[in-house]
Amino acid sequence: MTITDSAISLNVTDVEASSRWLREHLGWSEVMSADGFASMHHPEVGFNIVLLRVGLATFKPASAAVPVNGLLIAFVVDDIEREYDRLRGEGVTIVTPLETEPWGERYFQVADPSGVVYQLVQWVDAPEGAVSPG
Repeated sequence: MTITDSAISLNVTDVEASSRWLREHLGWSEVMSADGFASMHHPEVGFNIVLLRVGLATFKPASAAVPVNGLLIAFVVDDIEREYDRLRGEGVTIVTPLETEPWGERYFQVADPSGVVYQLVQWVDAPEGAVSPG
């Protein structure tokens, strides 16, 4: 098998709002769009994000056409505090403030207008004696 590209498709309540949010706050660009659909690209990420409006008639299987729930998309960044301050300053909804896990993962979580949760992560030195998950 040869894979030439990859994407994550997200069922959202408001494609336009989620697309605008990704462009304005996380630096994605919209490369294709139609009624109820947008394909998003970021030059530093190894996959595209496809936004699909919940209830879109062409979505198959219809049983899976429900809003995103329980999905978390994580991006590793090089300056977590700077990104946290920037996004707070832009009025982005912070759903989990900055925290550091015992295994050295420093992160926070934000949500787009459709409720999709994005986690920004920076790996820091784990405290002595900490055991890494996995």
